Amino acid sequence: MSRKKARDNAFKCVYQLEFMDKPNIDDILEYCYEENDNIEDEKKYIEKVVRGVYQNLEQIDKVILSKLKNWTITRIAKIDLAILRLAIFEIKFLTEIPVKVTANEAVELAKTYGNPGSKSFVNGVIAKVIEERQEED
Repeated sequence: MSRKKARDNAFKCVYQLEFMDKPNIDDILEYCYEENDNIEDEKKYIEKVVRGVYQNLEQIDKVILSKLKNWTITRIAKIDLAILRLAIFEIKFLTEIPVKVTANEAVELAKTYGNPGSKSFVNGVIAKVIEERQEED
C-alpha cells in the first residue's frame, strides 16, 4: 500500500468522526486496520492524521471558515469537510509533505468521493490555505 492509499484510509477515518458525538479514535483506527492491509508506516501516518485532526478540529475548522464567506461548518458537505480537514492538517502540521502533493491528493479524493462540485470547492479552499502558508513563510 502506498501513501496515497494510506491517505484514502485516513480520509475515511476522518469522515467517520463527523458522525460520532464522542468518537473513540482507537476503535476507528482498529476497524480501519482490520479492513485494510496496512503496513506499519501507513498505520503511523493514519494514526497521526486521525488523532491530529481530532485534536486540532476547532483550529482546522476556523481555517476552513476563514476562507469562505457566509458559510457554516454544517453547510459544507460532510465528504468535502473530511477532505478539507485532512488536507489542512497536513498543510499546517505535517510540513514534511509538499503542499502540492497534499492539494493534488485532496482534489483526487474529491473527484472519487465527492459530488460534481467537490473538486472545485476543495481545490479553491486548499489553494487559499496554501497561499496563506506561503505568505507566512
